[in-house]
Amino acid sequence: MARSPLTLAALASSAVPDLTVTGARRHSADGAGEFDSAVLTTPDGSARIVRVPLTQAAETEQSSDLVALRALTTGIRSRLPFDVPTYLGQTPVGGTRAIVYDFLPGEHITVEDVPPGDGLAGSIGHAIAAIHTLPTSFVGEAGLPVLSAAECLSSTAALIESAASTGKLPAALRDRWRDAVADHSIWQFQPTVINGALTADSFLVDGETVGAVLGWSALRVGDPARDLHWLLAMNPEATDGALIAYASTRQVATDRQFTQRAMLYAELEVARWLLHGRELRDQSIVDDAVQMLDGLVDRVHSNAVTPLSTATGPIMAIDDVEAMLDRTPGDRASVRPGGMRPVDDDSQAG
Repeated sequence: MARSPLTLAALASSAVPDLTVTGARRHSADGAGEFDSAVLTTPDGSARIVRVPLTQAAETEQSSDLVALRALTTGIRSRLPFDVPTYLGQTPVGGTRAIVYDFLPGEHITVEDVPPGDGLAGSIGHAIAAIHTLPTSFVGEAGLPVLSAAECLSSTAALIESAASTGKLPAALRDRWRDAVADHSIWQFQPTVINGALTADSFLVDGETVGAVLGWSALRVGDPARDLHWLLAMNPEATDGALIAYASTRQVATDRQFTQRAMLYAELEVARWLLHGRELRDQSIVDDAVQMLDGLVDRVHSNAVTPLSTATGPIMAIDDVEAMLDRTPGDRASVRPGGMRPVDDDSQAG
């Protein structure tokens, strides 16, 4: 049975001794079946959020998120044009722990909510670029993963081989992805600090401005394209607005190689979904992933656009990527708030 907001408020008061709670309401946007959570109000009108994980996966995610939030010091946060949750305290409960954070205001968005142009899309691009321009040293000092371009390449190859080992990956996709991995020209990039798990759900917005970014459990140094592949599911003009803003902030070009890696990561989301289903022994997820892979094969065999590498056929058009990714957010919400739990390729809440 789900814990009541009053029970969660009592846990929060235990976790943060000086916390006075004047009201509590259930927080419904915190992952179906993953957390008991409540938003708490205080005498000065500010708000806190308390979260208790309900599954081992949620507990692992929350623990990783806590490590990342502690790594994001005041100095690092001052470089970001948006807010990041602040850890306030914790208390043991039922073999796990309740963790209290400050509650950040803002509205969640979907990819469909991002209009064409450089308004909200531009703010998203600037926000991601700000993450990618952070100094990399603090990540390693916090004991978080620091991956070279070669390690990003090898982890992507390992993901492909894991999907192939299930016997459910069509040969056309296996060969296409292997060819992309073998084309070392697209893997020449400078690793940056990345969030590692960005989706539309990661952002809290106020009008056309990103006010906060949630979900830092996969913080690391790695391939910046990992944070951008989900932008391809937006309206193409919104995608352009986000990438132009991103490039202007980082003062780097989102070149063809960058786009190719981002598109590869978008396609590999289906492989991750397949592996997640196998890990959970959930045949419904496996069947859904197989159906999506079959649809992807059909698109690959049609005459679409840009190749993943000089050796592969065309990748999906932007609207095909959007159609594919549109099918998973509801399912993925049952795995983690705001995105699929990382499969163990290169991985290690707000």
